[in-house]
Amino acid sequence: MISICIPLYHFDARALISELQEQILHAEIPCDLILIDDYSKEEYREKYRSIPGNHQYIELPENIGRAKIRNLFLEYSTQPYLLFLDCDSIIQNPEFLKKYITIMETHPDIVCGGRVYPKEKPDLEHLLRWKYGIERESKSCSERNKDPNRSFMTNNFLIKRELLKTIRFDERITQYGHEDTLFGIELAKRGVTITHIENPILNGDLETNEEFLKKTEAGVRNLLQILVFTQQDPHIMNRITLLQTYQKVLWAKPILKPIFKFTNPIIRKWLIKRGSSVALFNLYKLGLLICS
Repeated sequence: MISICIPLYHFDARALISELQEQILHAEIPCDLILIDDYSKEEYREKYRSIPGNHQYIELPENIGRAKIRNLFLEYSTQPYLLFLDCDSIIQNPEFLKKYITIMETHPDIVCGGRVYPKEKPDLEHLLRWKYGIERESKSCSERNKDPNRSFMTNNFLIKRELLKTIRFDERITQYGHEDTLFGIELAKRGVTITHIENPILNGDLETNEEFLKKTEAGVRNLLQILVFTQQDPHIMNRITLLQTYQKVLWAKPILKPIFKFTNPIIRKWLIKRGSSVALFNLYKLGLLICS
């Protein structure tokens, strides 16, 4: 009754797939495994092709992005529920799949299991992504349920196939960032509430401070494009913290823009070197938006 869907991109996901195959063997319902590679480098594709066991493996001839590839799983899946996992996920719970199977008995529309980060503090080069993840993403089930649709993340969720056919990820989003935010907003607009459970995966790939900043910069550029094609939808303006802050200081943009043009390069260098402040990181994002 579950199609497990893993978009692959530039990461060795063999350990994750092996663990899922083991849990599928002990599942009491039909489960299939679908892997779609979003045009990874050949060194990764060689690894994916050698994965043993029963699964579908599809290679794309070009990169289509995080939104479109998730919709693409509808063409290859047949089960009534789809379980999406990022390829850098680490499953620590031997009953991970069973927990999702149990919650399916209540017939939820969509379920999020959550994400946690390693407890051990990493080196300075990887500190920013870890601190941000710990402070902003690693939330308990009770915390996420306080505002369930705002807390949606695509790294670990179960959804009814028919719901995904109705509310798809917005394929106008081709670059990195905010496809999960828009999907959560669209669910809320349609009256679909996300169910959150305590069934987290461990984030298995901490980017360096510089890599994380580059992704963040791409995310801000993507956010600006989203505002254009959604015509500054108030649902989006009111649900994204960065945009809420931006609206509050918009009156001072002529003053702040030259300040941030001078300070942002300094802040960026500091974050790459030390990666020690989420508050400074948020200020940097605001500066990117103001200087755009």
